[in-house]
Amino acid sequence: MAGKKIHSAKTKRFINNTIVHVILAVLAVIWVFPIVWVVLTSFRGEKGSYVSTFFPQSFTLDNYAKLFNDTTILNFPQMFGNTLFIAICSCILATFYVLAVSYCLSRLRFKMRKPYMNMAMILGLFPGFMSMIAVYFILKAIGLTEGNLIKLALILVYSGGAALGFQIAKGFFDTVPFAVDEAALLDGCTRWQIFTKITLPLSKPIVIYTVLTAFMSPWLDFIFAKVICRANSDQYTIAIGLWRMLEKEYIDNWYTSFAAGAVLISIPIAALFLYMQRYYVDGLSGAVKG
Repeated sequence: MAGKKIHSAKTKRFINNTIVHVILAVLAVIWVFPIVWVVLTSFRGEKGSYVSTFFPQSFTLDNYAKLFNDTTILNFPQMFGNTLFIAICSCILATFYVLAVSYCLSRLRFKMRKPYMNMAMILGLFPGFMSMIAVYFILKAIGLTEGNLIKLALILVYSGGAALGFQIAKGFFDTVPFAVDEAALLDGCTRWQIFTKITLPLSKPIVIYTVLTAFMSPWLDFIFAKVICRANSDQYTIAIGLWRMLEKEYIDNWYTSFAAGAVLISIPIAALFLYMQRYYVDGLSGAVKG
């Protein structure tokens, strides 16, 4: 009797595992399909957006070469450089803001602490692009919507409100024992020394997570970049450039190059996430450190 129950349990477990793996396989195909399509299209020899076959009839590297050689209409290298500069600067500032605010809210006790956290939680319920018109006119009033100052404007936009997203980092800092801070204070350390030399080294996972998320926002953003850059093509970011490739006057000649550009900008992000995946997961889970 016991043997039959064990055999039945194993059979039931096998069936359940099979069903789960089949569902996961189907989902994996659905998720991977658009990526495969973009990669194949980036090597397609036939130009234009309308073709009768899914798989390319001929393959070429000209679509990638065109991104760097044909800069008369859409200057991809310049857009890539603009985006990289804005993303790096915004990432540095936003990471500092988020970690500093998170540490203060986790470790310090002051009068407006809870009201600030409640306000930040409420503001976080609204999408950021709701404020883009007001933000644009503020930047225009102080002269940051023309020329190279557009880069500064975008950096301020991407990093300015970053501190409102303190919740995950604060939760991670809460797992660091308060006894560590108290011992450091007794040894004569300042709060800044505790933050930079003790708390941050103990919080490497959340630091990496914050860096990744702070870099992703300006790298992928389209709405704010489009509103602030407007017709200043020399200040365009990658997102705007890829969007321009799909406009009516460019789509026939630039469609396959659009796919090539999408592949190129995704490679650094994918490689970074794959390399940092272990730290990324630890940062989300709020692992307790010793």
